[in-house]
Amino acid sequence: MYPPRSGAGQQQKPNSLFGMAKHAHLLSFIPSPSISGFHIGPAYIHFYGLMYVVGITLAIIITRRRWRALGGDADLVYDVAIWAVPFGLVGARIYSDITTPSVIPPHWWGVFAIWNGGLGIWGGIAAGALTGIWRVRRAGASAGLFANAIAPALLVAQAVGRVGNYFNQELFGKPTTLPWALEIAVAHRPSGYLGYATFQPTFLYELIWDLALAAFLVWLGHHAKIKPWGLFALYVTGYSAFRIFEESVRIDTSEHFLGLRLNFYVATVMTLVGLAWFVRAQRATRPAALSVGPGAGGSGSAGPEGAGSESAGPESAGPGSAGPEGPGSEGPGSADAEAGAAGPEAAGDAVAVDDAAVHAADT
Repeated sequence: MYPPRSGAGQQQKPNSLFGMAKHAHLLSFIPSPSISGFHIGPAYIHFYGLMYVVGITLAIIITRRRWRALGGDADLVYDVAIWAVPFGLVGARIYSDITTPSVIPPHWWGVFAIWNGGLGIWGGIAAGALTGIWRVRRAGASAGLFANAIAPALLVAQAVGRVGNYFNQELFGKPTTLPWALEIAVAHRPSGYLGYATFQPTFLYELIWDLALAAFLVWLGHHAKIKPWGLFALYVTGYSAFRIFEESVRIDTSEHFLGLRLNFYVATVMTLVGLAWFVRAQRATRPAALSVGPGAGGSGSAGPEGAGSESAGPESAGPGSAGPEGPGSEGPGSADAEAGAAGPEAAGDAVAVDDAAVHAADT
């Protein structure tokens, strides 16, 4: 039997986070939050936005540590974040407005109202990734290696962001009476479900999945030789695969096609794209050149693997000079080509060191 919605006989809702935690053990479901933010003077701080700030901060810290482990310039992470975060937010909002136009607030500022939710993850990742690739290559570093470094960090940020969905009472699934069911206030229930009080907490399922997948990517990078772009491709695959399940149980507003939610098809396509991307990256004849940009390790050299030099600037790392190994590779003027010209022994040593650096980047 579902818990009552409201009215006489219903336990009074706690009026604070402490109160909710204190009384949660008396309930057989996760209570809905009584607040969605707090005031600091005249400003109202939404928990939804605050969780994104916390998530982004953690992603920057994690990525700096992983990029530094490769020998890269940790300050490059700040440069990427300054550009990729705002562009990612814009991309996420555009994707949400296009795919769910019916939930846009009916005001001139409605298309910008990110404080009410409405951020599409695929639009955010696409816009943020393109911006990040531009900044990384402009610094003369390998976009593929940077992508591997940031992949687990993005999942941690997304997991923290799901807590914001809880406070907005969104991202939930079909009605259920499971002990971990999520109570949703009447005002936030979709039409047709007003008689139900508790629902599948899909925000919580995604939070757990994101953290588990992040831990797996770190473990895999430590125990296997994953080539540039490999971990990022697995991030795309793993997250999208989960979304196939999530979209099959969600009941909130969405555009539908042939009876299925639009994002169900997007998730399916992105899962296949991610798998193909990973296979292609791993089948590369050798790792992409491992330049980590000028200034790494206190000099203009590329890093401990010795790929690149002070003269290897953005021109050698840009799309026009990428070799067959992928967008993270350098052109014929790279250190790998120089090693090959020195003889087969030198070329073999360079590839071996490249493999070691890729392995070290994910420890």
